[in-house]
Amino acid sequence: MKKYDEYKDSGVAWIREVPKHWEVGKLKHCSHIVLGKMLMTSPPKGSEGSYTLEKYLKSKNVGWLQLFLEEDNIDEMWFNQYEKSIYKLQENDIVMNEGGDIGKVSCWRGTDFDCYIQNSINKITADYNRVDAGFLCYWLYNLSSLGYFWSIVSQISIAHLTKEKLSNSPVVLPPITEQVAIATYLDTHCAKIDNLISIQQKRIALLQELKQSVITHAVTKGLNPNVEMKRSGVEWIGDVPKHWKVCKLKSYCSLKGRIGWNGLRSEEFEKESYAYLVTGQDFVSSDIEWGKCYQINKIRYDEDPCIQLENGDLLITKDGTIGKIAKVSNMDKPACLNSGIFVLKQKSHNQFEQGYLYWALFSNLLKDFNSYTSTGTTILHLYQNIFENMPLVVPSKKEQQEISNYLDSKTMRIDTSISNAQHQIDLLQEYKQSLITEVVTGKRKVTDN
Repeated sequence: MKKYDEYKDSGVAWIREVPKHWEVGKLKHCSHIVLGKMLMTSPPKGSEGSYTLEKYLKSKNVGWLQLFLEEDNIDEMWFNQYEKSIYKLQENDIVMNEGGDIGKVSCWRGTDFDCYIQNSINKITADYNRVDAGFLCYWLYNLSSLGYFWSIVSQISIAHLTKEKLSNSPVVLPPITEQVAIATYLDTHCAKIDNLISIQQKRIALLQELKQSVITHAVTKGLNPNVEMKRSGVEWIGDVPKHWKVCKLKSYCSLKGRIGWNGLRSEEFEKESYAYLVTGQDFVSSDIEWGKCYQINKIRYDEDPCIQLENGDLLITKDGTIGKIAKVSNMDKPACLNSGIFVLKQKSHNQFEQGYLYWALFSNLLKDFNSYTSTGTTILHLYQNIFENMPLVVPSKKEQQEISNYLDSKTMRIDTSISNAQHQIDLLQEYKQSLITEVVTGKRKVTDN
C-alpha cells in the first residue's frame, strides 16, 4: 500500500494525520447547504395558480451512496417558482438525510425529470473551485460510517442533523486534481465491490426462493413423488395427495390473543417473577429465547387462561413485524403472551406434529401473506377472523413427522448457505468502508504525484 511522503496532524482526533499538503477545514467553507421544504399537501388558498405538483426526495429515497428512484417510490408536493429555485436538485448535488436514519448520503447524478427536496433532506452544493463533488460525497460517507454525525446530534429525542451542525463538520481537502483522481479511483473500486455484493444478494434471493419452494412442495405434495393426487380446491395449493385432508385452520386449531383491556403496563414487568411474558422480540429463528423474556406475577398470569402457554403451542406475531412464527418448547416456568401475538393451540393434541404445523403455517404466510393481513391506516395487522380461515393440508401423523424432519434438515442447509452469502456481503461492505476511509484521509495513496 502506497503512502504519502509527509504527514501532519489534522487537528481532529479521530482523523489523526493527513498528508502534509492537504487542507483541513469545515464543510461550510467549501459548499452551500439547503434544508428541504416542509411537506405541503395542498397549495395555499388564493395562490393555487402559483403552485405546481413536483417530484421530491425524502429520507427513504437516500441510501448509502445510492438513491432509490423507482417511480412508485417518488412522491409529489406543491412548489411555487421561488421554492423551485431554492430546492431543485442539480447534477452533482449531494443529498444527505437530516432526520430518521441521519447521515445516509449520495450524489444526485440527474434524471429525466426535475426533482426537489423535502425537509428530511439536506442538499449540499460543492464550491467547484475548491472541491470535487465526487470526493466530497465519499468524504461525507466516511464521516457517516465512522459515526461522526450521530455523535453531534441530540440523542434525547428524534435525531436531526441540522444545517448548522452539518456545516461545521470537518473536511480534508487535497488539491482539486488529486480529489478528482481519488473520486475516480473509488468509483472504479467501489463499483467492483458493489458488483460482488450484488452477486451475493442475488444468490441469497435465489436461495430464499428455493427455500420457499421446498417448504411449499413438501407441505402440499408430500415426499412421495408417485402418490396419487386430487384437487385441493385451493388455487395456490393445487393438487394434494389423494389420502390427505384439506380444511380450514379453525377446524383443528384455536387462535387466541391477549384482549386489549388486559394489556400490561411497563411498570408491571419484572426481571424475576412467576411467569414469562413472551413478545415477538423473544423469537429467535423458530424458537423462543426464554432468557430474554419479561416476567409477570401470578395474578396477571392467571387472569386469562386462554393465553397460558403449553409446550406444543405455536405463536404468531400479529403486529409490528407480522407473521413471525415460533414453537413453544422447553418451558421451565409458566408463560403467557403480550398483545402483539396470537397463540395457536391444537383442539386435539394428537392431530398434528408441532413441527409439521409450523412448516404448514410458514408456507401459507410465505405464499399468500397479503390474504391474511389488512391495514386500518398505515399499520399492518394480522387479523384473527382472516387467519383462522387459512387453508390447511392434513397428512397422516407419520407423514407429518417425516415432512417435519425433512424440512428441518433441508432448510438448515439452505439457511447455512444464506448465512455464508450474507457473511461475504458483510465482509465486502466492511472492506468498502475501510477502503474509502483510507483513501479520503490519505492513509492510502492512489495517485502518482
